[in-house]
Amino acid sequence: MTAPAQFSALAIIDKNPGMKQADLARALAIEPPQLVPLLNKLEQRALAVRTRAKPDKRSYGIYLSKMGEALLKQLKDIAIESDRDATAALNECERSQLLELLKKVYQE
Repeated sequence: MTAPAQFSALAIIDKNPGMKQADLARALAIEPPQLVPLLNKLEQRALAVRTRAKPDKRSYGIYLSKMGEALLKQLKDIAIESDRDATAALNECERSQLLELLKKVYQE
């Protein structure tokens, strides 16, 4: 898995603490077996933690660690600054149009 996939996974987990692995795979648009190496890497780097779900001991909830939360904040700040730099030549209306077009492309 690539760094962008790891960033996406961290951001999704941050918004959905305790989510199941299957749900994270679906959100990343990958097959569940493809998620395992990504989660292993995040755990090895102490960025995320898998814990057994209380009602169903067969499934795991995924949470960000404190280190994962801190890294995600840094990455979000970098992404915001990068977006500002990339769209510096656009006015606010053009930025809004670009964002809407990118959302449309992403959804297709």
